Amino acid sequence: MSADRAVLEAALERGEEEGGNVEFKERLSRDLHLADGRLESLAAQLRHRVLSGDGTATYVVGVTDDGGIAGISPEAFSESMDVLSILAEEAGAHIADAETWGVGDDGTDGEDSGDGIVGVATVEEGAVLDVDEDHIVVGTAGHVDHGKSTLVGSLVTGTADDGEGGTRGFLDVQPHEVERGLSADLSYAVYGFADGEAVHMDNPHRKSDRARVVEESDRLVSFVDTVGHEPWLRTTIRGLVGQRLDYGLLVVAADDGPTKTTREHLGILLAMELPTVVAITKADAVDEERLETVEREVERLLRDVERTPLRVDRHGVEVAVEELGDSVVPILQTSAVTMDGLDDLDAMFRRLPKTATEERADFRMYVDRTYSITGVGAVASGTVNSGSVEAGDELLLGPMSDGSFREVEVRSIEMHHHRVDRAKAGRIVGIALKGVDEAEIERGMALLPADADPTPVRSFEAEVMVLNHPTRIRDGYEPVVHLETVGEAAIFRPEGGQLLPGDTGTATVEFKFRPYLVEEGQRFVFREGQSKGVGTVMEVGDGESGGSTGAEDGE
Repeated sequence: MSADRAVLEAALERGEEEGGNVEFKERLSRDLHLADGRLESLAAQLRHRVLSGDGTATYVVGVTDDGGIAGISPEAFSESMDVLSILAEEAGAHIADAETWGVGDDGTDGEDSGDGIVGVATVEEGAVLDVDEDHIVVGTAGHVDHGKSTLVGSLVTGTADDGEGGTRGFLDVQPHEVERGLSADLSYAVYGFADGEAVHMDNPHRKSDRARVVEESDRLVSFVDTVGHEPWLRTTIRGLVGQRLDYGLLVVAADDGPTKTTREHLGILLAMELPTVVAITKADAVDEERLETVEREVERLLRDVERTPLRVDRHGVEVAVEELGDSVVPILQTSAVTMDGLDDLDAMFRRLPKTATEERADFRMYVDRTYSITGVGAVASGTVNSGSVEAGDELLLGPMSDGSFREVEVRSIEMHHHRVDRAKAGRIVGIALKGVDEAEIERGMALLPADADPTPVRSFEAEVMVLNHPTRIRDGYEPVVHLETVGEAAIFRPEGGQLLPGDTGTATVEFKFRPYLVEEGQRFVFREGQSKGVGTVMEVGDGESGGSTGAEDGE
């Protein structure tokens, strides 16, 4: 019996007692258990179990009243968790964790059986997480091996690095990333503050530890850690454009200094109008003279893009927080090994206001990742752009490749491995969906209210600025456009026939293969080889326009 399975066995052994904190349920259904009168009585029962367990109750789902393993379908278990979540909210509690195991069709449990599942849900006292509006989201950027992930790893754990990038392992999610020491996809991390003191993760690989930080903090700082290696610049752009970020954190290693990638990432941060902080990392690896030289190089780099550098060691954290904005970029010297400068970063993140403003009231989220969970089903992950979403909400997902939108239902919502009943704008969440398979969900699709009347967009008019191009952009130029979480080949048709490096002008942009949800005012980045630029959507067409795939590339 595995350690995880011991949780189930222990709950079954304890059994239901009048004064105990264990409750057996074969299943919970919306139609039966949320009917008039049942909700109140079941919520009272749940409250009794929680109080009997000194703030924690254990619900075993998929078993009979006497503890016999029955097993239920993944769909039935998911519905049971939805109902249990509603009961918990009614009782002033929340689901803190849930685990499932396969059972055989003969009623005996089996490790790999797909005939049914039984689960254990831990219910804890206290309302479901509702982080205040001070929750900020920070996107990191910078050249490969300049210490982004290591710095963030030390920040969220409060632990010094071993000099070998050990703390970066708290963020990487793919085995080959850990093996190679390079991040190849976006990673996420969180820490927080309670009464002005940092709340760190003890073991970031443990879901319950991340959930603890979220629960204990009255202010959260979430990091979207991007990729520094040139082959994955597309992923970095996705992280900086496709997330609802409040601030950018650009790192520059003291033993290397600003590079071409540093300049590209800075350009993207500023093009997306993100207030940005520069952290000079690895300060312990060089002498004072070298550190001063790199700091001057960073200052020149900022002045080249018409930004005013502000040294935090000279002016202090309070001034940096007050001045940080469109024109001022604070600079700090840091070391994840000695922890120098991390206190200043803590102090800044504790004080910085939220900047991502909500421009609309209705719910909207662009899908960044998809995955499937046994007993839950298809999950779409991303950052809530606007509005809020609750378990049980009916939504539209799309557009599909043919321009249609699919009706789906929210089974459950998870934020930083913490199950919640509601998520608001700015939250990075995973939303389990009913009515769609995981294989049908694609990055770049959007989730929006069921009563919305969305128009799939194949082409739009945009104001674009060419940041870099070897010659000129002509009619038929085909870069990749990064808009929200969309990353799609598109055909450019500049007004006047061409755009030169440094030019700002108008162009028609047409997605090459399929439509997306695009709205006026959205900003985007486009890239093809060494060519890069930014743009703003001015006017949208519809999903029926365009369709050409044979336009010749620009020079």
